[in-house]
Amino acid sequence: MIYKSMDYLSEAVNIAMLEFEDNLANRSEHLSHEFALIRAGRVNTGIVERVSVEYFGTPTPLKNLANISCSDARTIVINLWDTAILREASRALSKAELGTNPIDDGRVIRMIFPQLTEERRKELAKQVRKIAEETRITMRNDRRNVMDAIKKIKTAEKLSEDDVKSIETDIQKQLDSYIATVDKLLAKKESEIMEI
Repeated sequence: MIYKSMDYLSEAVNIAMLEFEDNLANRSEHLSHEFALIRAGRVNTGIVERVSVEYFGTPTPLKNLANISCSDARTIVINLWDTAILREASRALSKAELGTNPIDDGRVIRMIFPQLTEERRKELAKQVRKIAEETRITMRNDRRNVMDAIKKIKTAEKLSEDDVKSIETDIQKQLDSYIATVDKLLAKKESEIMEI
């Protein structure tokens, strides 16, 4: 977003602001991805997609070697394109400690996850709150970094105090907006986890 009210400000200010917004957007997207990997009531294929399997001597993510789907709320089915690596994939899934063991029938691998207990749901809710708080802290650090950059630009380009205050206000509005997004994502994930 180019700051139209500050068209007369330097390109350095606009670049700093754009980088800040990109950082916030990336943090929010990363949080969404992290939340997708945490199992709630239904299993998600993202749980196994990043498991690394040795394929011709190269560690390769499972999602690049198989069709992964959910057959029901607790079962993930992994249909490998090359059945020669079935044992290696089963071994990698066992080592990943995903909360269940793979079942290899010679053609596909099934992962049947147990029903979440109340205690486990509380642990997962605590885990997602921690991840969300780490994201908020990182976003606040991004704000501090952009403010430091603006202060350096202020002295180099002799920006007025009013311009700096206006920029600070815009930065805070952006941060507040992204923090609200983090809060919404957290509330949604917590409700999914606690849903029976």
